[in-house]
Amino acid sequence: MVDIHCHILPALDDGSDCLETSCEMAEMAIEDGVTHIIATPHANSGYAFLPELIRERRNELQARFEGRLTLATGCDFHLSFENLLAIRHAAERFTLNQRNYLLVEFADYSIPPSLDQALHELRLAGLRPIITHPERNPLIRTQPERLYKWLRQGCYAQVTAQSLTGKFGESAQEMAEVWLDAGAIHFLASDAHNLTSRPLRLRETFDRVVKTRGEDVARALLVDNPLAAFEGRPLPWVPELPDDSDLNGSAARRRKRFWLF
Repeated sequence: MVDIHCHILPALDDGSDCLETSCEMAEMAIEDGVTHIIATPHANSGYAFLPELIRERRNELQARFEGRLTLATGCDFHLSFENLLAIRHAAERFTLNQRNYLLVEFADYSIPPSLDQALHELRLAGLRPIITHPERNPLIRTQPERLYKWLRQGCYAQVTAQSLTGKFGESAQEMAEVWLDAGAIHFLASDAHNLTSRPLRLRETFDRVVKTRGEDVARALLVDNPLAAFEGRPLPWVPELPDDSDLNGSAARRRKRFWLF
């Protein structure tokens, strides 16, 4: 499996706190069947984003796992005014494995309409935005039509693997299931931060998707699409979205079943 969203590098953000933890996370990933990881520290107002230091930490960790695990770098890109200015001049500082895919994180408290234009401009610049964990964002959960709009504009979506197993609550799990049914999700990733509450494990979710939707879908979400993003290739699996009326009706029916049972 290939993990495109992970906070495995030490002492850069709220992820791994030291090299020892990073090594344990890497061992956990290898045991789980992960072969490639993109380390994606936060790029937001809370943490300084320092590409040179990130590369140093990546190289140090890679040296310890050469031949067992392939590590690359990217970032968890917050759509702030400052970041949008910076990415115009050096997009490769932020993109996954310095190719053309970009993880995009929205705030939980506000998604102004101007960000629709920001996503459009990223696409015009040749980037392929990936909306991270929309199922965990209460604003996107209550306005799913915005997610569908972004997807139709050429963006993609990534759900946190543990959302499907209920780790982030019933609402996140429910919406993740709805969007998977709708073909609105293109990646599952760990978004791992530590060894306990946010571990680097994907196998349980892979097996769950195999059971509920088949091995082809599981491989698309956890192997084929993530590897294509890692290598900067077009995604091999991009389902066509139904009409908005079908999407909204499907979500409503699923919510009704959820509350009844």
